[in-house]
Amino acid sequence: MDEMKFSERIKVMDGLLGDERCFDMTSRMLQIAGRQAKLWVVNGFADDAVLERMVSVWLQIPNWDGVHTLEDFLARYVSIADVTVEQDRNKAVTAVFAGKTLLMIDGFSGGIMLDAKQFPLRGVEEPDASRVLRGSHDGFGESLMMNAALLRRRVRHPTLTLEIHQVGGRTGLDTAICYMEGEADEKLVQELRCKLAAIDVRSASMGQESIAECLSPRQWYNPFPKVRYTERPDVAAACLMEGSVLLMIDNSASALILPTTIWSFAEEINDYYFPPIIGSYLRILRLIVLTLTLFVTPMWYLLVNDPAHLPASLQFLLVEEDFTVPLIVQLLLVEFIIDILKLASLNTPNSLSNSFSMLGALILGDFAVQSRWLVPEVLVYMAFVAVANYAQHSYEMGYAFKLCRFLLLLLIWLAGWWGFALGVGTILVLIATTKPLVGRGYLYPLIPFNGKDLRAVLHRRPISRKNT
Repeated sequence: MDEMKFSERIKVMDGLLGDERCFDMTSRMLQIAGRQAKLWVVNGFADDAVLERMVSVWLQIPNWDGVHTLEDFLARYVSIADVTVEQDRNKAVTAVFAGKTLLMIDGFSGGIMLDAKQFPLRGVEEPDASRVLRGSHDGFGESLMMNAALLRRRVRHPTLTLEIHQVGGRTGLDTAICYMEGEADEKLVQELRCKLAAIDVRSASMGQESIAECLSPRQWYNPFPKVRYTERPDVAAACLMEGSVLLMIDNSASALILPTTIWSFAEEINDYYFPPIIGSYLRILRLIVLTLTLFVTPMWYLLVNDPAHLPASLQFLLVEEDFTVPLIVQLLLVEFIIDILKLASLNTPNSLSNSFSMLGALILGDFAVQSRWLVPEVLVYMAFVAVANYAQHSYEMGYAFKLCRFLLLLLIWLAGWWGFALGVGTILVLIATTKPLVGRGYLYPLIPFNGKDLRAVLHRRPISRKNT
């Protein structure tokens, strides 16, 4: 902080921190051994008991003997563990808004940053989307420090490294790169550091999504997720031990797991809380169901559109009832209605959830068939697809497959079997050209080929010395 009179420095800091215009900014003028001092803290972030204890110590200082710098003051009269001297005014302002307490004393340049914050936090309850029958039932919260502690509780080794980085001009969002030194790929870690340092945005208010969009390659047309998320500390710790890198973001209850491949979405935490053979079965089943969600309705629509070439053994697939609304319209309409019901359920109070469920069942069931908008076969196949989507835990992957299913249906409607072939080829090209945030490729370990890692995609390996 530049040299000027103490009263002028106080006035400048009051203006930057909004002492008079912001009701939540608390300040206090003090007299410490005959010198003026001022303290700033955001009300709601401060640990009142700690600050009150520190202020009572400062007010009893008799003189300044032996105190020539702020570092001397820290060594003698500050008992808080996390405390630094900050000379940069802008960094001091950002730190105050992040929860720290600023103390400035007449006669000393710079200010003292005290980490005596106490954020409003929710508990570490189990995430709704990743529940387990056995195992731990805690989950990440919105505090970066608390999430780091949940990791440290599981990985008690000096090679666990957590690097702090700050991104987003106005939001000043704290992000942490977490990895096991010696296990993680150093080139990957360095690439992630460079990408974080290159982020140049005024705001990252959406937390994890803002950071993921800033880091991901510009492929707006590609729906496949380029990063995998987890809200579970046990999943995060296991990925760290296997050499992955985590990106944790303040105010976000999810950690980003890097690198990400399309095969990693077949894994789920319950695979590891069952014996290996059951975990392998669940993983293979999940891959099969995920593939079926993409092809069930397009293949059915393709076959019933060409009944003359349908074998006798598949005649049961034909629609027996007369219908006036084209099948392609019915399929797309039910896809849209399912998404509308999902969105509506997010905004439905718990007390009305039963009524909403009955209303949705009537709309998609009896009423729709009786009004001849839909045929029963469309409801059956779309119900299977809607339920199967929840067999894998990634909402992003579910919607990626939904958009690909739209593409297949429309191309089949336009060009039949040729459209189906074109659609499958387009989807394979999209997957092959998907660029993850960091790593060797979206199709690894198939491309580039690694037989050992490819076997691990389908086989849940038993615990061993090198495997978690």
